Amino acid sequence: MADAEITVHTAASIDRIAPEIHGHFAEHLGRCIYGGIWHADSADEDGFREETVSLLEDLELPVLRWPGGCFADDYHWEDGVGPQDERPRRRNLFWAQGPEEKPEESNSFGTDEFLELCERIGTEPYLAANVGSGSPQEAANWVEYCNYDGDTELADRRRENGREDPYGVKYWGLGNENWGCGGQMSPEQYAREYRRYATYVGTQSNLMFDHDLELIACGFEGHEWNRRFLEEINEAPWGAEFPLDHLTLHHYYGRGTNVDEADEDKYDRMLAEALEMERHIERMAGAINAVATTRDIGVIIDEWGTWHPEATADNGLEQEGTVFDALSAAAVLNIFNDNSDVVTMTNIAQTVNVLQCLVETDEDDAWARPTYRVFDLYAPHKGNEAVRTSVDTPTREVVDGDSNDELPLVSASASVGDDGTYVTVANLDCRGEQTVDVSLEGTDLNEDDISAEILFAEQEPDYAVTKHNADEFTADDLAVPSDGSSIEVELPPSTVAAISIE
Repeated sequence: MADAEITVHTAASIDRIAPEIHGHFAEHLGRCIYGGIWHADSADEDGFREETVSLLEDLELPVLRWPGGCFADDYHWEDGVGPQDERPRRRNLFWAQGPEEKPEESNSFGTDEFLELCERIGTEPYLAANVGSGSPQEAANWVEYCNYDGDTELADRRRENGREDPYGVKYWGLGNENWGCGGQMSPEQYAREYRRYATYVGTQSNLMFDHDLELIACGFEGHEWNRRFLEEINEAPWGAEFPLDHLTLHHYYGRGTNVDEADEDKYDRMLAEALEMERHIERMAGAINAVATTRDIGVIIDEWGTWHPEATADNGLEQEGTVFDALSAAAVLNIFNDNSDVVTMTNIAQTVNVLQCLVETDEDDAWARPTYRVFDLYAPHKGNEAVRTSVDTPTREVVDGDSNDELPLVSASASVGDDGTYVTVANLDCRGEQTVDVSLEGTDLNEDDISAEILFAEQEPDYAVTKHNADEFTADDLAVPSDGSSIEVELPPSTVAAISIE
């Protein structure tokens, strides 16, 4: 008898799953850039670490956010362009970085290097402009440097620096965490700053480029802040016509416990924290619908993932890459699929060596982490049409202080595309197996049309990746018998599976 039942309503469309939901984030922090992506001692002739670039290219990242993070609001882009030996060495106000773990920025990896990286791995760049300590003029100049094809000093400077054609950068974030490290602003203060920046940045897309810019405003997990920000924006003379395409928030979880020190109750609590993502999305979308009723503003989660106590500013926010963290990512990606009608992009933190990164490096090698495997398994969802799923799952009570939650032990999402139906299922029970029956509403199933893969079937939740065992985390084929009406899926504890039905 099945423990859980999943019904896929293939005719109940939610919306297209934007490929950008599988986006990533790289900050000048720890060994993400220096030692991870860019490192002269083990790099190609252009400075890139080819083994890292190859792993990122294979994953087909849809979008990559840079340069921060908190770093973005003390970063001045002109420091990072032009001849390498003429670039000034600056402070890194927020983070130690590089193999030396110094709070300093060499600026050897700047705008042109980042945009070349994006072209190498085939991803859209998402640049975060400095609102905290910068100016609208600086932000507008950065857009012009990247995107203008005319005869101006900044366009000519880009050409002198080796890039003839404009980069065509579409996504521009105006600030980062401006409620905190980006200036400690009130929502009304940030709204006024956003209007100033958007005026000088957004106006360019109407005249200087043959493509529209998409402007991204900074939001907050405290949702009253978002409501007040939107109300202040709407009171501007331009009102509903004011350029604002997306609103962001950040959601980290697992801050109270390191995975290797956790027991089963703590696993449950951390997973319950991860699943709070859905509530945040619903509340942000609700604020947009209530205040900006005539506007099409998407929700972006441009920083998310686990952040355990072992990750500190002193060690470059490094933590082990475990099965548990990858399991939590699978649950969150299911949430994003189920909210594809409002979620337009997400960016897990971070790409290389930092927090819940997908790639880890040492001086000689780069290897994929378990979370990389989850993103690879979920990749067929990208661009598909998300459809409703009914998940009848057992739950477990999670007690955390005075609050009680119910943790669903099975998480799932589904999508329909040219190749058929794709279903992803995660067993969030770190204690026991779950037998799951999967059916497609109104569809007879043929075993010859069904295939499945599974991750982490032989591994404990706290099993951590190293360069020597990285290949152990790849997906295995999974036998999924069908009686013609449903598919039986046996999921060991803390595993993730994907089922393809042609």
